[in-house]
Amino acid sequence: MPGEKQQIVLGAHFPSMGQHIAAWLHPQSQIDAGQNFSYFVKLAQAAERAKFDFVFMADAVATRDGNMEALSRWPQYMAHFEPVTLLAAAAAVTEQIGLVCTASTSYYEPFNVARLFGSLDHISGGRAGWNVVTSANASASFNFNRDEHYDIAERYERAREFVQVVLGLWDSWEDDAFLRDRATRRYFDPAKLHKLNHKGKFFSVRGPLNLARPPQGYPVIAQAGASEDGKELGAETADVIFFSQQRVEKARGFYSDVKGRMAKFGRAPDQLKMLAGLNPTVGRTAAEAQSKFDQLQALIHPEVGKELLSVDLGGADLSGLSIDEPIPDHLIPEKTRSSMSRLKTVGGVAQQEKLTIRELYERYAGSRGSYSVVGTPSHIADRMEEWLTTGAADGFIIQASYLPGGFDDFVNLVIPELQRRGLFRTDYSGSTLRHHLGLRRPPNRHASRISATN
Repeated sequence: MPGEKQQIVLGAHFPSMGQHIAAWLHPQSQIDAGQNFSYFVKLAQAAERAKFDFVFMADAVATRDGNMEALSRWPQYMAHFEPVTLLAAAAAVTEQIGLVCTASTSYYEPFNVARLFGSLDHISGGRAGWNVVTSANASASFNFNRDEHYDIAERYERAREFVQVVLGLWDSWEDDAFLRDRATRRYFDPAKLHKLNHKGKFFSVRGPLNLARPPQGYPVIAQAGASEDGKELGAETADVIFFSQQRVEKARGFYSDVKGRMAKFGRAPDQLKMLAGLNPTVGRTAAEAQSKFDQLQALIHPEVGKELLSVDLGGADLSGLSIDEPIPDHLIPEKTRSSMSRLKTVGGVAQQEKLTIRELYERYAGSRGSYSVVGTPSHIADRMEEWLTTGAADGFIIQASYLPGGFDDFVNLVIPELQRRGLFRTDYSGSTLRHHLGLRRPPNRHASRISATN
């Protein structure tokens, strides 16, 4: 409609007890969050009442290695549910909100992923999304018959082929293949079943998938790589990209860069929604918000702060350093087999600003490289509107510092302000995740070929 305001896309990320590394120490956090199903259901239902587009669960296929003294004080990803199982259960107690989670292209097989997310799409009535990751945690390799992690270039080359195989498997059955006709004694039309017969560098997959085509055609594909390989993969294959930027100017550049790559893959910019990570700390007054933020910052254990930086810096040994001195340049590597984007972000700040270790980990303790904003509902809505209307993001992944209270604050205080401004829905207008996001349902490739020859 002419004059209608652009709508913000909102996803809710629920990393156990919260995004902040000291979230579990907050007296109001759910201390057993990683293995408490009823707690997750309450969060998902709260997000659905607020009309979020989707909930998102990240994943790791290994516990973290490193300084066990520090890790014993930082439980994130050390014990948590497998996310597809979790979201399949949550599908039964939610009705409209999208359900998105991670599965690694480095340590799954395409047939497994196609079947898992296809099943989740059927179970949820078309609300599934797959976050495509290549796994940054090098420790995962030891759980999957490998002595070392794939290097980054190989991970992304494998991921590209992996996604193409999964999409092909989802097209195994045409949409109207299942007749289920007792009168003619015909259950399906054999002409509408197609083997994939894929043979590539990494995978040999005959197919077909033993599951009807998903309700959405393809479950929504999300991706989060910020390297050159990651941006190329996202521009080619993703429906949604998650990204981290701390300044709106940098976000505009990243947004423009990725969307500008889409044309060479035959895609239009509106076929991709780019969502920035947002870590809001909300108070009814600015002073109240700052007090909430300071309370969490004061809970950071120095060893945990060092471990956070060590992970982001590719395993740099900071054990002998005082938290009140900067990290020497020689301890910051140029390359890592983990996340190059995190290395560049944290390493770049460490080298350019010469912050002390304490100042550096306090900067990243809650944001982890994403945009953090502390303030009133109006102030936070102002910042979100600026990012939306100036080409910095199509929406946000809300990552509350602690759960459930930090998310409740956003839902109760910021969502009404966004709705008052006409920037966010007051109710769902459809039932599938693709509908929520304004994305078309992809046609089956085999049906398209048949139509073209008739």
